[in-house]
Amino acid sequence: SPLAPPPPHTHTGRIRAPVTPAIIMSAIFDFSSLLTVILLIICTCAYLRDMRPTIFDGGQTLQPGETRLKRTGVTGFFWKMSRIGERLSPYVSASCAIMAIHILFVK
Repeated sequence: SPLAPPPPHTHTGRIRAPVTPAIIMSAIFDFSSLLTVILLIICTCAYLRDMRPTIFDGGQTLQPGETRLKRTGVTGFFWKMSRIGERLSPYVSASCAIMAIHILFVK
């Protein structure tokens, strides 16, 4: 009948595998992997800004009357991550050590 569901096999005769959320999920949606990616971004941005202090300024210079640069977009996000890495460096380094132990021995 025209309203019947399609058969579970394709024209080649193979049965389709059921789609489950575990197949669709990427590593970013795992909480510990998300924390690892965030820590890596913070550490990388802090290191790059330490090597080249104007890397996230986007070629901007202060105009007369301005007290600070406007940091928006992707470079602004990376500047904020580098600022977190600078100001909270003991906590970030401790978090990196804990995450390394977790990845090596727990996962």
